[in-house]
Amino acid sequence: MRLKEGNKEKDIIEASITVFAEHGYHKAKISKIAEVANVAIGSVYVYYKNKEDLLYKIFDNLWEKLYLEYKKLSENTYLSPAEKLDSMIDIFFDIFTENPSLAIVFVNEQNHLMLNGQFQFTEFYAKFLTQAELVVQEGVDKNIFADNVDIDIFRFFVFGAIRNLLQQWALDQKNFPLNKLRQNVKYLTKKGILK
Repeated sequence: MRLKEGNKEKDIIEASITVFAEHGYHKAKISKIAEVANVAIGSVYVYYKNKEDLLYKIFDNLWEKLYLEYKKLSENTYLSPAEKLDSMIDIFFDIFTENPSLAIVFVNEQNHLMLNGQFQFTEFYAKFLTQAELVVQEGVDKNIFADNVDIDIFRFFVFGAIRNLLQQWALDQKNFPLNKLRQNVKYLTKKGILK
């Protein structure tokens, strides 16, 4: 029974991503999420209080996954900081390549949560950014990255650029394919900080 319940919860989250991507958070209906998940409306409320709770869970899962991947990467002693930076960009793009609907939800809804001051619900967002900073700091310490880089500004610069590029991709996938974006982000990021 537990396995079935766990799958039902996963189905609800996946359906939420699909519905939020297609209709937007504000126009999305719990009834549509239940329909897409192939569960009763009441089942949604067994796991989540409301639509906002679903949206928070989507972002909590996303940032937890990114944090855990970045933590493994930052602790890897076999890769150079430049290789780690490339891998960080790959991890970020891979998540959205695997789930384009999640990319659309990320682009359309994260800023809304952050502007409303409600995004601090997940500890993983800050932890994710900290892991990225550790990689850049390692590059500075090893004299691979320029030492005059303000790491706080750099992280928001790169993160903001990727978010904006994902938005362009969501609007026009033909002219902004994810692999092209990925390669250009890698090139521009490293050429901007490598000595």
